[in-house]
Amino acid sequence: MIKVEEKKKNEEETKIIEIINKLRPFLVMDGGDLEFIKYEDNIVYIKLVGACANCYMLDYTLKEGIETAIKEEVPSVKEVVNVE
Repeated sequence: MIKVEEKKKNEEETKIIEIINKLRPFLVMDGGDLEFIKYEDNIVYIKLVGACANCYMLDYTLKEGIETAIKEEVPSVKEVVNVE
């Protein structure tokens, strides 16, 4: 049973990374970027860097942009957290 759960987690993580890579060009255009850190307990940990790290729109970008996009494709994700 553990292998099935692990396989599902790996598939979800792969999909999350694909979504992040699709979103990346939009952040890079504004001088920022994001790094995937880990996917654990249905929480995605990322790090916003460059201009995104100190942007006044950081919370909006994180929740309304990145988190929404990921949850649409991977419904098991509870939250996306920015690691500073």
